[in-house]
Amino acid sequence: MMKIAVNAIPPERAKSDLLAIPAFEDKDLFQKMVNNLKKLAGVYPPQIGAKVFSGKKGQTLLVHSTVHPKQFLLVVGMGKRSDLTQEQLRRMGALATSCARSVRAKTVACLEPDTGQVETPETGVTFPPEEIAQTIVEGALLAAYRYDKYQTQNPEEKFTPTGFALIGSTRSRVPRLIQGAKLAHILCNAVYLVRDLANAPGNEITPDALARHARAAGRGSGVAVTVLNERRIARLGMGGLLGVAQGSACPPRFIIMDYKPRTTTRHVPTIVLVGKGVTFDSGGISIKPSANMAEMKMDMSGAAAVIGTVQAVAKLALPIHLVGLIPATENLPGGRALKPGDILKHLNGMTSEIDNTDAEGRLILADALVYAARYSPDLVIDLATLTGAVVVALGHVATGMLGTAQHAMRQVEEAGLRTYERVWQLPLFEEYERLIKSDVADVKNTGGRWAGAITGALFLKKFTGTYPWVHLDIAGTAITEEATEYTAKGGSGVGVRLLVDLLRHWKNY
Repeated sequence: MMKIAVNAIPPERAKSDLLAIPAFEDKDLFQKMVNNLKKLAGVYPPQIGAKVFSGKKGQTLLVHSTVHPKQFLLVVGMGKRSDLTQEQLRRMGALATSCARSVRAKTVACLEPDTGQVETPETGVTFPPEEIAQTIVEGALLAAYRYDKYQTQNPEEKFTPTGFALIGSTRSRVPRLIQGAKLAHILCNAVYLVRDLANAPGNEITPDALARHARAAGRGSGVAVTVLNERRIARLGMGGLLGVAQGSACPPRFIIMDYKPRTTTRHVPTIVLVGKGVTFDSGGISIKPSANMAEMKMDMSGAAAVIGTVQAVAKLALPIHLVGLIPATENLPGGRALKPGDILKHLNGMTSEIDNTDAEGRLILADALVYAARYSPDLVIDLATLTGAVVVALGHVATGMLGTAQHAMRQVEEAGLRTYERVWQLPLFEEYERLIKSDVADVKNTGGRWAGAITGALFLKKFTGTYPWVHLDIAGTAITEEATEYTAKGGSGVGVRLLVDLLRHWKNY
């Protein structure tokens, strides 16, 4: 990960290989940028003007400095200042990193934008320095990520900048900018972990290996981690987790991560995160088509997000009691694998009929959701790459959200706007329940062709008891088919920034 620095030196003293300069469309601000650019570049760039570069959102202009001959100047269009968003700041940092990679600039600096008294559309308040630094540094660090662990050829393609500096507008702002940059570093470190786990091949990340990574994350952040083996899982009566694991030679694991703040003078909320940890999903006996099945190494993205979130929350020392629960298994069509028509008994004694063995995530999550009640939680949130139906409904843009806690879902939605990990609420109308009614058990694990994301959530709801619950179906957002401004193709690491933002702003009702 790039080293981060924050200072308030004059821009002309910035000796970085690439210097990013924000440009607003507003006439006075644009002229101020032009004057600054002439001083930094040593010449008047002929591209400046309405026909080529006018500061519109998304525009970029790369200029070679004559003052510092080895330095590139990247001018980034920010649009009108009154329309500025947190996401634009994030993308500015990402553009600086991406451009630095293309011109092989080892060090990058970015000037703090003059946001004035503009209110953010996401929060309705003016941009504080912490938020400016956090979003810019987030974009820069997230865009720098690459998963190249197994690439042994063409080392020149692995080039990544080594340092990123944010240059504050005044010295008085630097301490607050540093706070935001530190937060971004902790968050991105956790996102890197989640992406690494999701992108790693299935022969590396088995249920036991996932448990080892959870232990390592716990050791590094002061979190107590307990791992239950197959015998203890059976003793508890987690029939869903045991049933899905039957077809694999790799035994299942149930991972418990428990973070408690060291000192607090008041009662703190208890929040439980549950992550689907299917380390490879072939579909079992109801086997998936071979096309794109390799992506199913990322079917543990929910579990990875829980590990990363708990690590980040612990390093930030947030005043909450946070528990992460991860049922981990493979779903393979071995000789002992679940068959359609089989019936399982879950931790709470409820039975489920197996209509399709590829609807396995809800079977293992059911046991974990029952276990979550032991903590008398103020809120339980599960994250799962649960259904293809949510991808049909929302594509790869938004996470499907369903649940029983409207106050919590409002806060998740607000956190999604701030982090740009957006969610969209779907209904849990009782009429849909008839689709998962079983003739031979308490519930059936699929509801047929229609409303698949909803029936999947309704199955889970039957195991949540009375605590407030939110379900996040990240099937469309955890796996990116194409690279975006700050997300490479593959595992996106979705969930960490969303949940940490939620927990930082959490309000019990």
